[in-house]
Amino acid sequence: MVGLSLGEKHFIKGGIDQNIRSDGRKRDSYRPIFVETGIIPQANGSARVRMGATEVIASVKAELGRPSALHPDKGKVAIFVDCSAVAEPTFEGRGGEELSAELSVALERCLLGGTSGAGAGIDLTSLIVAEGKICWDLYIDSLVISSDGNLLDALAAAIKGHISNISVVRVMKCLYNFFECSCDGVLIKLLKAALANTAIPKVNISAAASGDEQPEVDISDEEFLQFDTSAVPVIITLTQVGRHYIVDATSEEESHMSSAVSISVNRKGHICGLTKRGGEGLDPSVVSDMISVAQHLSELLMSRLDSEISAAEAEGGDEEL
Repeated sequence: MVGLSLGEKHFIKGGIDQNIRSDGRKRDSYRPIFVETGIIPQANGSARVRMGATEVIASVKAELGRPSALHPDKGKVAIFVDCSAVAEPTFEGRGGEELSAELSVALERCLLGGTSGAGAGIDLTSLIVAEGKICWDLYIDSLVISSDGNLLDALAAAIKGHISNISVVRVMKCLYNFFECSCDGVLIKLLKAALANTAIPKVNISAAASGDEQPEVDISDEEFLQFDTSAVPVIITLTQVGRHYIVDATSEEESHMSSAVSISVNRKGHICGLTKRGGEGLDPSVVSDMISVAQHLSELLMSRLDSEISAAEAEGGDEEL
């Protein structure tokens, strides 16, 4: 991004002080948000989100795997972010790699809770097929294709959009024996997304297994169960610029921030995760105020995303007809 002149910096900060940002928004206002779901037919779920000039794509691939020894009663979710050099020249080389790693870690902290899974926005126990033997592994891949600030919030919105669009098939007959085809975790790649709503298999285990043996399961493209996305949070990033903090900062506003706090909040208003960037410290009372503001804004953002996702799915259903 081209560096800002001293006059431009004063203009941006002055506008924020007066609650009139350079694009006409108030400090607590979002840019227009657009959501499109089901854009990648080969994926089990996908979505594109635009917040102003920031645009991201996220998709999910679901596979059957083996639970970890530490958490035999939980499935697994892995999040990967790729910052395309086309989105921003500074993303070329290690700049993009470092930001991708930073965003991936931040998303995991905000959406998946602690290392034990406590506070996770996605219920990892719902991904279990047979405790200690079979689980669903969700691989979430996100791509930044246009960058104009607030990437973390946009990525979280895209993830919420494609999770609400996930469709994976029910496992029911006797086509595969997991004891014979097991290969260090990932076992069977599922079929592509087939429904416009969230679905996760109801698994019928066809053959009993004892000890370390894996039960026999089959894959069908006919029967689905609803995947509960009600606890999947949104992320609200509050960026400190001068004496005030703002929501949905542009890249120009981020270029001279002192710090930023990203807070993930679920539909019940519960805090699922929190992460901070920027070198300047924040007083605990300021962080507490930020959390209160994030809880209020999360209700508005959740409502907007729900509306956009419903409209996108309805439009997709009309096209199929």
